[in-house]
Amino acid sequence: MLQHRFIDSAIQNPDKIAFIDRSTGRDISYSQALLASLILARRFGKLERGRIGIMLPTSSGGGLAVIGAVMAGRTPVMINYSTGAEKNCRYAQDTCDFHIIITTKALLEKTGCAHLPEMIFIEDILSSLGKVEKATAFLKSKLPRPLLKRLVGKSNLDLPAVILFTSGSEKEPKVVQLSQRNIISNIDSFSQMMDIYGMDNLLAVLPYFHVFGLTINLWTPMCLGMTTITYANPLEFKTIAKIIREYKPELLVGTPLFLEGYVKQSKAGDFASIKLAVSGADKCPEHLRILYREKHDIEIFEGYGTTETSPVISANPRDRNKPGSIGTPIPGTEIRIQNLDTGADCAVGETGKILVKGDGVMLGYLNDIEESSLRLKSGWYDTGDLGYLDEDGYLWHKGRLKRFVKIGGEMVSLVMVEETMNALTPVEVECCAVELPDSKRGSKIVGVTNTKVDQQDLNKKLSKALPNLALPKKYVHVAEFPRMGSGKTDFRSLTEIVRELDENA
Repeated sequence: MLQHRFIDSAIQNPDKIAFIDRSTGRDISYSQALLASLILARRFGKLERGRIGIMLPTSSGGGLAVIGAVMAGRTPVMINYSTGAEKNCRYAQDTCDFHIIITTKALLEKTGCAHLPEMIFIEDILSSLGKVEKATAFLKSKLPRPLLKRLVGKSNLDLPAVILFTSGSEKEPKVVQLSQRNIISNIDSFSQMMDIYGMDNLLAVLPYFHVFGLTINLWTPMCLGMTTITYANPLEFKTIAKIIREYKPELLVGTPLFLEGYVKQSKAGDFASIKLAVSGADKCPEHLRILYREKHDIEIFEGYGTTETSPVISANPRDRNKPGSIGTPIPGTEIRIQNLDTGADCAVGETGKILVKGDGVMLGYLNDIEESSLRLKSGWYDTGDLGYLDEDGYLWHKGRLKRFVKIGGEMVSLVMVEETMNALTPVEVECCAVELPDSKRGSKIVGVTNTKVDQQDLNKKLSKALPNLALPKKYVHVAEFPRMGSGKTDFRSLTEIVRELDENA
């Protein structure tokens, strides 16, 4: 059980710092973290049955709230505050059947979210602690380890450990249930494959409402007895580059957008402490690998995962990195590439649907039997992604099946179009391709750039690299692409922006 492993870490390393919280300026030892989580567990147990909402930033308070909820036998429902906090609170309550949301006043002010009646502020809980409550938690923390573990939940790896929401970058978010087994297996397999057991600390800036942040930035260090250096806003690149220089994390995990922001704000020697840099959640561009190599002599290891797989499916081994690929399956995970038409297994090098099987695969979508049965068949999870396995067993990602457009009877990959656009424009120009309805062809491709470009020149270059059907029929300029909490492009919102611009043109 996750909370049992946290207890092991706390008892074995009582004086070690569990959280260096750079948002609040507080350091919290493992013994203090154990006390705080026991106090929160007692409070949460009185507030809500079954599930409890958590809308907190990446911080010691956010991490302890998650641990406390699990210790109380409550399933934390992680609420995304980056893409409409109030709307997401209501969506989570309606779909997951709970009332109470643990949050903080500062976050409501920052996001402009209304104070909903069901919200309880974590600062109010901490300021109202009495001597008896503190003493009770202290006595509990001194109980024999087996008894303490029984008090915070019997061993049952099939119990839900968290409820998360898919990004919603293409349609309404789905509600994903992950079990204790799902997350623990992912921690063990990822840690084994990437050899992080000897590492002492990591930088945690990814949001806990994102599975990448929850598993790798919170539960992994807490289960392994590492120090977590937290900061709430991953987009404050200059501040985080300074934190890396001053607090010297050994493990750096992030999305390409974040990793690029940090390295651009760094100077030679700033990243000397980093032993392993891992990129995930989006395709790692070659120019980012070059930046890290040239500036810090650091090799980026790319991985692949989904919310439904807790998250890691594959990663490049540290001794056999194959840049451009998304690595080999982590231990205990199987990958099949399925032919889109026949359902048969694809040959080596043949592109098809990526299917995944293993202990990391979710319990299912909450209250959505139809979607669960569509995506889970005989233990195999259909990722909705396309890719192929090469002769060495490395997986190569070829895009989302939903990001293909049918034009003139042919399937055209939007990912292929935008990758070609990115290759033919300067590094600072971000490119995307979206689909809009077309009265003649059914669909048309629109090229989107965050910087104005010479459209005629770009189309001329594209015509040499892409078939005529794949060429954008027009271009629009959107200065700032909408983002998900992970830093990925919010394709749904971007498409709406482009549609409005097209209608008003």
